[in-house]
Amino acid sequence: MDFDEPDVAGMQAYADELRRTFLRLQEEGDELRRQAQAIQVTEKSRDGLIAATVGPRGELVRLDIDPRIYRHPDARQLAASITDTVHRAADKARERILEVFEPLIPPDQMRAHLDGDMETVMAQLADQMAGREKPRDPA
Repeated sequence: MDFDEPDVAGMQAYADELRRTFLRLQEEGDELRRQAQAIQVTEKSRDGLIAATVGPRGELVRLDIDPRIYRHPDARQLAASITDTVHRAADKARERILEVFEPLIPPDQMRAHLDGDMETVMAQLADQMAGREKPRDPA
């Protein structure tokens, strides 16, 4: 980004977008937060013997194991199946979070925030401020 010759129109458009987004967050933020906090996703294992329910951050809320699992005891397979099932549920919960916030935050930006990918977040911010990325109208 060349700070000597700023794209004033791009910066103004981005500032306007931020203001609109902030105002919408004030109006809709509590409801979106409530929706996001209420997310729970249940996923079944491929064999149907394990059900994992996760919350909005992918944290395990409930784990159900069908007693038929003991017919063929294999601790490693059980652990792998639980891990796979929890990961698939967490991925779906994450997608639901993206859907909830999509009216205000573009999914690629929200994904970068959720991933803690500050390099991408900063690059997106620089692109928007430089006018290289068209501001999104949240209205």
